[in-house]
Amino acid sequence: MAEQGLEELIAKLNSSDVVSRQEAAECLMSLGPDGQLATIALCKAAGDSDEVVRESSVAALEELGPPDIGDCQRLADLLPTDNSEVAYWAATLLGRLGDAAAGQTALIAQAVADHPSATVRQRCAWALGKIGPAARAAISVLESALESDDARLVRLATAALDEIRGD
Repeated sequence: MAEQGLEELIAKLNSSDVVSRQEAAECLMSLGPDGQLATIALCKAAGDSDEVVRESSVAALEELGPPDIGDCQRLADLLPTDNSEVAYWAATLLGRLGDAAAGQTALIAQAVADHPSATVRQRCAWALGKIGPAARAAISVLESALESDDARLVRLATAALDEIRGD
């Protein structure tokens, strides 16, 4: 799809009109990796108030693959949001970038430490593991997560520490 067409879909996805958002999300869902330009808009739409928009946006994100490295900072900026779906997908996309997202380690680690959503904290621990040795600055946060009552977070933090340390 031409970039101009994608920009139009992104504008519709950001519209206040729910029908426009639904149509755009459904179109973007069918693009797979060709919809990469819409990564940030789709990530935000994963937390939309409309169920069709949310589900279509998540389906599009599932097929998107790794985002463009140029979206790293914008994705990391979405981590502190109270909308757990948006933050979850931001962490997922950062994790898909692997060590290319190393510059966002501090923000991802911060979300492991204090995001209000357990699923976001878990996904951020996973993302740090995907970054691997380049996420060494997050070791202390991941070690603290080992003390959590959240068994899944403990498992993901353990796996992330193994990846970071090269165990």
